[in-house]
Amino acid sequence: MSDDGCFAEREAAFYDRDHCVDAATLDASVAFLTALAGGAPVLEFAIGAGRVALPLARQGIEVHGIELSRAMVAKLREKEGGANIAVTIGDMAATQVSGQFGLVYLVFNTISNLTTQEAQVACLRNSAAHITIGGCFVVENAIPPLQRLPPGETRIAFERSDQSELAYGSLRWRGGI
Repeated sequence: MSDDGCFAEREAAFYDRDHCVDAATLDASVAFLTALAGGAPVLEFAIGAGRVALPLARQGIEVHGIELSRAMVAKLREKEGGANIAVTIGDMAATQVSGQFGLVYLVFNTISNLTTQEAQVACLRNSAAHITIGGCFVVENAIPPLQRLPPGETRIAFERSDQSELAYGSLRWRGGI
């Protein structure tokens, strides 16, 4: 993916308006992620304008992010508390940040921005490089019927939790690759 590809200044200016979710859905998402974080620092891949990161930070969670679009990060910085979130500019499939996280998450169908299987696998590997043993990687994405992930190998367990129309999957990291 190239820097600011789909989310240049023009798109970033209207992103919140065009891609908002209702307050109840956002609250449920934040509660779900807060519980998984268990007080540990979290890393959001494709943090964007901070729709999920900012409410998590208001819960007292240390939030870090990776974002490809500088324009989206500028929108995050304009919001109350946005300047306090550490964001690294880069591709979520390859960019590394310092530290280990109890939760790495990727929401709002953003995994679909990685348009090849190789890029999606690289994103999963990148999440594994950032997660503490026992931590989780959460991907929220529309799941078409009949295309559910089966339970993983002995090192990874797949969990699914439906909240209204959203589907969340979390991979609990048990170490190794």
